Amino acid sequence: MGSSKKPQQENQESNSGILQGPIIVGAGPSGLAAAACLSNNGVPSLILEKSDCIASLWQQKTYDRLKLHLPKQFCELPLMGFPEDFPRYPTKSQFISYMESYASHFSIKPKFNQAVQTAEFNPVSGFWRVKTQDYEYISKWLIVATGENAEPVVPEIVGMDKFQGPVLHTSLYKSGSDFKSQRVLVVGCGNSGMEVSLDLCRYNAIPHMVVRNTVHVLPREMFGFSTFGIAMALLKWLPLKLVDSVVLLVASFILGNTDQLGLKRPKTGPIELKNVTGKTPVLDVGALSQIKSDKIKVMEGVKEITRNGARFMNGQEKEFDSIILATGYKSNVPTWLKGCDFFTKDGMPKTSFPNCWKGSDGLYTVGFTRRGLLGTASDAVAIAKDITQLWKTNKDCRNNYCNSHVILLK
Repeated sequence: MGSSKKPQQENQESNSGILQGPIIVGAGPSGLAAAACLSNNGVPSLILEKSDCIASLWQQKTYDRLKLHLPKQFCELPLMGFPEDFPRYPTKSQFISYMESYASHFSIKPKFNQAVQTAEFNPVSGFWRVKTQDYEYISKWLIVATGENAEPVVPEIVGMDKFQGPVLHTSLYKSGSDFKSQRVLVVGCGNSGMEVSLDLCRYNAIPHMVVRNTVHVLPREMFGFSTFGIAMALLKWLPLKLVDSVVLLVASFILGNTDQLGLKRPKTGPIELKNVTGKTPVLDVGALSQIKSDKIKVMEGVKEITRNGARFMNGQEKEFDSIILATGYKSNVPTWLKGCDFFTKDGMPKTSFPNCWKGSDGLYTVGFTRRGLLGTASDAVAIAKDITQLWKTNKDCRNNYCNSHVILLK
């Protein structure tokens, strides 16, 4: 654990409204990691968060049974690890407590309920102007930390408005106890779709999981070791495609042929696919056995939602009590970051890893690597190093009201 210098954020604002340091948008793990690394270097920052808490995705939009899919050593933020007594795969509540302890340790105090409406760089003044519903913040540096999973993706399915039962995204799903003995259509077969289907089984519901595309399903562990950890170790010595081949060979030995269960694998290997597209392989925590026993029924794509159920691409029609959309999340950057061509229309950096953390004109991004919390940690360290160098060589500017200030709009 590194030392933690803690510039007090509340002291950034003087009576004249002047504050120092970069603006960070988002108080999830990415924003906290960036603020901690800056703090450790003696650089203050200000986090703007639209919700009323840190790690709001984890606290407000995740199901009760959620655990980290990777061992805790692959999910640590910079400068502070998980408590030693935490299990290998921390629970949702344990991860949230870790985030809260992390924020407390580095004296990170975000401004909550500050939804960024626009952020735009002014090339004449050289400042970023960031507007919320209450304030306008002005800074030399802007760190985008809203991440890849800012907003739920809700697909447009023909007839959805006709369905008489409840339709909800997994961001609103908490427990299968709300669906006891129901016939439930789960749209999506990623990690969320698999885990929600598994959770439904435990409450005697009958989940029908829609598999719209190919998917890699891997065991969470291989011979007592983390599959992800094994892959990361092998990548130090072997080419990526060979590592993918080894992982798939062992996965086939442990899980069998998933194609026969309606879970067809992509032609591209799981690690290569993750790196190129960001599509994460499913790490099985029990759903596959339920599929094999026909307790989770695998369905083809949905053609149309009906009043009482759904019609599928193969012509089948079934009745359902509820529909759960396990259709993932997306970036929301295009809705508020203006006049910037660093991001694609989908809200992802155009520059690929490992150089996606830095744009031009004092723009930085953290948490957009498609590599989970390991990528977040890497980004945060790189950003802090870069800004700290500018900070230390920019004393005159900093002392003359040049780094950042805030204007009250209401």
